[in-house]
Amino acid sequence: MKAPEKYYDFEKDISGCGVFGVISKRRECIPGDVPIRAMACMHDRGNGLGGGFAAYGIYPELADKYCFQLLCDDHHALDKAEEIIKIFFDINESEPIRTRKVLSIPDPPLIWRFFVYPKELRPNSRFSGGSEEDYIVGVVMKINKEVPGAFVLSSGKNMGAFKGVGYPEDIAEFYRLDEYSAYLWTGHNRFPTNTPGWWGGAHPFTILDWSIVHNGEISSYGINRRYLCTHGYECTMDTDTEVVAYLIDLLVRKHGLSRELASSVFAPPFWDDIEKMDVKQKKLYRALRTTYASAMLNGPFAILVADADSLWGLNDRIKLRPLVVARKDDRVYMSSEESAIRLVCRDLDEVWMPKAGEPVIIQADGCSNG
Repeated sequence: MKAPEKYYDFEKDISGCGVFGVISKRRECIPGDVPIRAMACMHDRGNGLGGGFAAYGIYPELADKYCFQLLCDDHHALDKAEEIIKIFFDINESEPIRTRKVLSIPDPPLIWRFFVYPKELRPNSRFSGGSEEDYIVGVVMKINKEVPGAFVLSSGKNMGAFKGVGYPEDIAEFYRLDEYSAYLWTGHNRFPTNTPGWWGGAHPFTILDWSIVHNGEISSYGINRRYLCTHGYECTMDTDTEVVAYLIDLLVRKHGLSRELASSVFAPPFWDDIEKMDVKQKKLYRALRTTYASAMLNGPFAILVADADSLWGLNDRIKLRPLVVARKDDRVYMSSEESAIRLVCRDLDEVWMPKAGEPVIIQADGCSNG
């Protein structure tokens, strides 16, 4: 599945977009109607060209298997993708993702999922000699690059991404997300700026357990993409948010940076501010800015990053996009608008707006800080 051929032949819109996330620190189930109602509250932040959700803890019976969820133009594309999957994995289950007919989504692609585990004897490939996670990433990149008409929607364990062209509430109805419960949800309402609305360009963007939703514009997309290519990542969605997902995987999983340090790569202190720091801090932030200059995110943005153990919010270093955080008991909410949070939880214990470039990282119980 690829972007339209006349990729830049469309009228540019003013940026909107809405993001929402909620996590139960005790990993208690949160029904799907919570993120659905929150996103519907921010309906006017989008224009119907993209909506989506990510949910964690939704496949407990198969939690030890990787879930490859695919969007395909037709059965031919699905068959080609399955051929690759069978080379690299043992398939535990293969089934269509359950959906229902929605009038506003007249011609959806073919949507399928495979629960898989890497073969004990890995076939020869350029990524077979690495870690299990590198192996998964390699197969995702291979499908996305080599199979016309197909791409991997998500590839983590006990999680899934559900996205498409439409308003978020329509996408939720299509995927029957009201029937799911999860301990962590993210949602997105799209108002495209530099790219057209298509199924692959909707949010969230994912790799492994990582999922990213984004409001804003990554004007450093070109240099970010070239930097990722030197580390083996294939950017095939032609959308700026895709690079954020891969940069997070590279910096946190592969290079071992904490989420705080990765945040300082994406939205670093200004050089003038670095020069005012003490010697130890100055050395650290100079090194980060020098080493990861090509991973810095330029432009206005507010992003929510989720994985199996955390929800992480960050906006740009001059806060050109809104981000609100709130807490009620063990649940923490992040959103573009406080109204969306208040709709699903009126009596909050605490509400605040993070400072520009200040990450908010919420870990689920049983996880170390990072």
